[in-house]
Amino acid sequence: MRSGPGWDRSGGPGVRRRPDTEGPPASAPAAVEEGRAGFRQLLRHRDFRLIWYAQVAAQLADKFLMFSLIILAYGLAGGSTPVAITLLAYTVPAVVIAPLAGVFADRHDRKLIMVGTNLVRAGLVALIPLSSFVPALAHDYAHLLLITFAFAAVGQLFSPAEAAAIPSVIPRGVLITANSMVLGTMVLTLVLGGALAPVASRAQIYAPYWIAVVLFGLAGLLIAMARIPRPACRTEPVRRHPFHQLAVEVHEGFEVLRRSRVLMLAFSEVSLTVLVMFMMFTLAPAYVSQVLRLEDQDSYVILVPATAGALMSAAAIGQLGRRLGPAQLLVGGLAAMGLTLVVLAVVPALVLPPGGDDGGVRAFAVAISLLLGLEFGALMIPALAYLMEHTSDGVRGRIFALLFMVINGVTALPVLAAAALSDWLGIHKVIASLGVLLVMAGLVLAGRLRWIFRDQGG
Repeated sequence: MRSGPGWDRSGGPGVRRRPDTEGPPASAPAAVEEGRAGFRQLLRHRDFRLIWYAQVAAQLADKFLMFSLIILAYGLAGGSTPVAITLLAYTVPAVVIAPLAGVFADRHDRKLIMVGTNLVRAGLVALIPLSSFVPALAHDYAHLLLITFAFAAVGQLFSPAEAAAIPSVIPRGVLITANSMVLGTMVLTLVLGGALAPVASRAQIYAPYWIAVVLFGLAGLLIAMARIPRPACRTEPVRRHPFHQLAVEVHEGFEVLRRSRVLMLAFSEVSLTVLVMFMMFTLAPAYVSQVLRLEDQDSYVILVPATAGALMSAAAIGQLGRRLGPAQLLVGGLAAMGLTLVVLAVVPALVLPPGGDDGGVRAFAVAISLLLGLEFGALMIPALAYLMEHTSDGVRGRIFALLFMVINGVTALPVLAAAALSDWLGIHKVIASLGVLLVMAGLVLAGRLRWIFRDQGG
């Protein structure tokens, strides 16, 4: 990687601004004002609209499959361990394949990648109900594991291509709004998939898989109708062995991230935010039981409001668009989430009565969890938008592939560690410690972000 003229200061060394790859695409309407980037303005962009419709279909299909696999794996194998192994097959490809998928997304037609992966995933999902007609596989669990692994591997090719394609079809001024819709879609399809998949499975055990096949096929068709520019490829001839070249390009993605303090901060913030929310969802049953003294089945008083808060945050930030400064959202959201976690850990023991059915306990849990969901959206959306805005088209797929690798793979160990520490030290101490760490991270981030947004008026 070289430095010199053409390297953008705001993106740091390693993020190159090129006229043919940066800024709004030629097909995007120029009338969108940065301060008026609401959902209606964003949905006027035909190509983004098609990509978003496809995302809704594909995300819902994915969640249908995930929750249905839990039911089917337990039914075939008769234990919780096979269920855990099946879910693990969803995350392993993220660690192994994600960096290579990023190179693929930066060097090949992203539209073709997205169409192809949706159709291949539809075919793989169809193999699950079709295998029930084969006597040797009807009660076998191993084939389900192989199909799950292949499905997750193909999905790793899709994700960085989609993330890299979005900034190429819309102006920069609506990226925050676009990411609000993306986050809202992820949360909403998770809720719908979790609610509807068991209902469909109860009607017919393989019904969710056929629904997923149709949805993936629809997603592929919608992407095929969109106009998505090809990524800017290298113009110089490549004289290396293909595997050597692949290693070089994977390393370039790491270098772009390492050399730019701007990107590293945004990258770290997204990873940290997702990690904390994963921890909270993991610790929710223990918190409800040990701290609030409710039944552990009442964890919905934490999970449902947090989900609603994330949706509300996505809606609010999406409508306000660029009127909110990214720096203030990032720093303020991080510190606010930290303080909320401290309150979540300390207040019940000091203030709330210990009664298991006390209305004040539930009201407190609902209010504080709703606030956590709001803060989650306020952190995720501007950080994702900043990553999209400040990476060049030729390297964006690799940056997001690395992000997905961290989120899906590396977060597993800290989540397990937090669960173990909560059993050893106590759930309230672990949550309070997380809150203190987030507040400290917010203070450090405030100092480092001061110069980042100076030239952008953030």
